[in-house]
Amino acid sequence: MGRVLITGGAGFIGSHLADRLLAEGDEVIALDNLSTGHPRNIAHLMGNARFRFLNYDVTDYIYVEGPVDTIFHLASLPSPVDYLRLPIQTLKVGALGTHKALGLARAKGSRFLLASTSEVYGDPTVHPQPEEYWGNVNPVGPRGVYDESKRFAEAMTMAYHRNHHMPNHICRIFNTYGPRMRADDGRVVTNFVAQALRGEPLTVYDDGGRTRSFCFVSDLVDGMLRLVRSGYHDPVNLGNPTEMSILEFAQRVVALSGSKSKVEFVKPEDERTQDDPKTRRPDITKARTLLGWEPTVALDDGLVRTIDYFRQLFSAEGESAARRL
Repeated sequence: MGRVLITGGAGFIGSHLADRLLAEGDEVIALDNLSTGHPRNIAHLMGNARFRFLNYDVTDYIYVEGPVDTIFHLASLPSPVDYLRLPIQTLKVGALGTHKALGLARAKGSRFLLASTSEVYGDPTVHPQPEEYWGNVNPVGPRGVYDESKRFAEAMTMAYHRNHHMPNHICRIFNTYGPRMRADDGRVVTNFVAQALRGEPLTVYDDGGRTRSFCFVSDLVDGMLRLVRSGYHDPVNLGNPTEMSILEFAQRVVALSGSKSKVEFVKPEDERTQDDPKTRRPDITKARTLLGWEPTVALDDGLVRTIDYFRQLFSAEGESAARRL
């Protein structure tokens, strides 16, 4: 793919994408202001002559010397902890950040891929969710700052595609997990893994009947690469269509981690769970037919790798440091 720019390149998904591109022989420039990304995610790349890191806020004017063949716009504040703490910044990176990244893509003649989200569907009334579904989103609720930032980013990406005839692509990412996630990002995978490794109860909301579908990060990266190399420009769901309840998932984490933790049912009492989707499962018919893509990493295999990562992280940094991540 040549010379590639990744916004959010020090984040969880961005760093794995950088690994894959470098392994294929590409040159990678990672932009990140480290508000949610972390230097340790790319520390192993700093000695690579084909990798460059720029500490940069994507909502500012973006200047990059030389050609840029492809831009992956991953910069975002996607976890409830982050977008509730920084709501205005979340809206800015979805709006201004996407505008700046698209402007650079137009100036450089680059292919462009927007990393969107299943949250554009909100709390869905259609199940599973196909790309044609317009969603059920509360624009003025606490989650609206993230949901609407991505919906706006999609609209702008398509406007640039139609008006400027740019080769733009949109992937709607469903729950993705794997090594390099942040232990305190407030997501179900990291919450449960951290609780299990610390021997704490796994806190499950209500009766644990809400559902999610979990895709390992390497599968997601493969789908993103297939999409950006395709001629398809409408949104495409990327995620694992295998659905399970949150209670089942908690029990799986306990078993695979060897933890003695118990499951504790709690009543959601804060804004992190307001408008939280009751179900989440992608319809990946388009990804299968257009890209020849579907997930290949089994949940147990991916969870074992994720648990091992956090076990090593907690051991290396100590429990008190791990709590500050």
